[in-house]
Amino acid sequence: MEQKTLAKMQIEVDQYIQQFKTGYFSPLAQMARLTEEVGELAREINHYYGEKPKKDTEAIISVEEELGDVLFVTLIMANSLDIDLTKSFNQNMAKFNQRDAYRFERKDGQTGETK
Repeated sequence: MEQKTLAKMQIEVDQYIQQFKTGYFSPLAQMARLTEEVGELAREINHYYGEKPKKDTEAIISVEEELGDVLFVTLIMANSLDIDLTKSFNQNMAKFNQRDAYRFERKDGQTGETK
């Protein structure tokens, strides 16, 4: 199976959306959908790792599947707002690598303090 980059995923999602007359929903509707999907992810996390086990009558849905749904809706939102997620990811990683380089205890023992 071909490994897909964020850019390829955004193109594939756009091709999927473009086949429908409706096209992209409004940003507010997309935010509502993203919130719904994150809620479903939270429910699955709670079932597997929390104190609320699934009922015998509930469908088996994996955390992986729910994370995939969150990613799909995120890709849709990024496309509709003309956001390059690769660029966004790179900017965020640079920010976290600089700002949070020493925020948590590091395995290499570095503290960021100069002597």
